[in-house]
Amino acid sequence: MDELSQAVVSGASPDVLERIPVPAEYIAAHLRIEDVGIFSAVEDKDVRKSLHVGPVPMPELAPDEVLVAVMAAAMNYNTIWSATFEPLPSFKFLSHYGKQGGWAARHDQPYHVLGSDAAGVVVRVGAGVRNVRIGDQVVVATAHVDDQDPVTHNDGMLGAEQRAWGFETNFGGLAHYAIVRASQVLPKAAHLSWEEAACNPLCAGTAYRMLVSERGANMRQGDVVLVWGAAGGLGGYAVQFVRNGGGIPIGIVGSAEKAEIARRLGCELVIDRHDIGEISADPDATVRSGKRLGQIIRKEVGEDPNIVFEHVGRDTFGISVFAAARGGTIVTCGSSTGYQHSFDNRYLWMRLKKIIGSHGANLYEQWQVNRLIQRGSIVPMLSEVYPLEMVGQAARAIQKNEHIGKVGVLCLAPTAGLGVTDVSLRGRIGEGRVTPLMPA
Repeated sequence: MDELSQAVVSGASPDVLERIPVPAEYIAAHLRIEDVGIFSAVEDKDVRKSLHVGPVPMPELAPDEVLVAVMAAAMNYNTIWSATFEPLPSFKFLSHYGKQGGWAARHDQPYHVLGSDAAGVVVRVGAGVRNVRIGDQVVVATAHVDDQDPVTHNDGMLGAEQRAWGFETNFGGLAHYAIVRASQVLPKAAHLSWEEAACNPLCAGTAYRMLVSERGANMRQGDVVLVWGAAGGLGGYAVQFVRNGGGIPIGIVGSAEKAEIARRLGCELVIDRHDIGEISADPDATVRSGKRLGQIIRKEVGEDPNIVFEHVGRDTFGISVFAAARGGTIVTCGSSTGYQHSFDNRYLWMRLKKIIGSHGANLYEQWQVNRLIQRGSIVPMLSEVYPLEMVGQAARAIQKNEHIGKVGVLCLAPTAGLGVTDVSLRGRIGEGRVTPLMPA
């Protein structure tokens, strides 16, 4: 471990951190451009073969950026996409971005440092940074936006240069250090450990925009909300937002273990996906399963869902369109089972339903989410933790859907459980409430 990292881990003061030189290279989970193509004609694209953990060069800091010593990070499905080089190699994102020249050119490298969630300590700030200081404990929001684009000042997610940090940009969070724009950093919740804090930004922010924001479904009190994958890293946050906002959360899960988690998070009704029937893109199966799902919901809740929280994609989208109430909303942020969706459009147009596409969260939405996390109103969906050197195994578990909730990664933090600075608040919230998915 380099001298600066050692100082961060030992809790050195900002003055000490500022005096210690930044290392010339650092340890990071990364892809290598020469590996593109290794999965050609391979059915099982095992991400352990493409994810490497080792030294990469330390990039120069731009004026609007900060260097964060990453104590912990978290896994997201975009790392799986990157590591399988699908739907296209992420090096194409880096090349396209790098063509802008200037500071953007740094991102076009023969390696790609991944990771879109992180928590750590600021160790350097660019010359143009005003509101972030060395020594600040922060979490990193995912949206990497251009603050000189006029559209960004209306909604950062609509800007032409908006990118997912650590997926469409380089120097992400699965590393000992990360380069982030000052507009990405938020104060770390004092009652959470490093890994608990790191697992929240991407999924919690995405779920908030989808459901609560006026740019998403704009959920109201009493809305019935159907959440696919209600015990997952994304769905678990959705259930919490629905419950907190006076809605009626209905969760769909795939096992008894996940059903118990969904109930613990606040679902009023939990449905085992196997009780619905076949879940696929087949049109006839979609109608049969949609009817069965509707019958279950109406029997137990009394009405159809006002909102369907979609992220599964091809296998479930037709059912979601079918199951939503007349005038209801299907809000989608992803397609883990496939991007090409098919559905019977009659159930959309004749019943006046609408589909809303949602992506990430802008800084204001992310700030609102972080405020709720700091108050303990939203709790981490962390279920297990890996050391950085085992990031390939962590990614493989997600690739094979062997995980529950969010998977954390210890980067500079030597052990789990470090970083809690408000023990009193943690005690008031309750240990079991703070970590509902972690083993007792």
